[in-house]
Amino acid sequence: MTEEIMEIVSSQTFGIWFLIGAALVFWMQAGFAMVEAGFTRAKNAGNIIMKNLMDFCIGTVVFILIGFSLLLGEDLLGFIGKPGFDIFTSYADFDWSNFVFNLVFCATTATIVSGAMAERTKFLSYCIYSAVISALIYPIESHWIWGGGWLSQL
Repeated sequence: MTEEIMEIVSSQTFGIWFLIGAALVFWMQAGFAMVEAGFTRAKNAGNIIMKNLMDFCIGTVVFILIGFSLLLGEDLLGFIGKPGFDIFTSYADFDWSNFVFNLVFCATTATIVSGAMAERTKFLSYCIYSAVISALIYPIESHWIWGGGWLSQL
């Protein structure tokens, strides 16, 4: 009985640390938004902040629908996760803290690159870029190490 209790407490503690890490990474996104707004002309500051907000909004939707299953789905040839909809079908057994942690990393990844594109892209083009990086680029490369892909097997 004591071992079972310790296992439950250990898994809950791990989940709490995951969520604390997620909160810190989410603050990174706000920090990148402020840095980018500071490095651009005043007339473009609102545009930069809106792009950073859309990173999280668009990124969340496409990461839920496509990205998370590519990241942590069943490994296919060490390159990509098998697409699935576990997030919609197994609520009780789903690892929500891991999902939130990867979600904020995904959105922050798109935000990092937005600084290089500041004042150089149109808003719609940037939104498409943000969707692509959140749906495909981040999940596939993250699967290589966190999802059991080829890099984690080296």
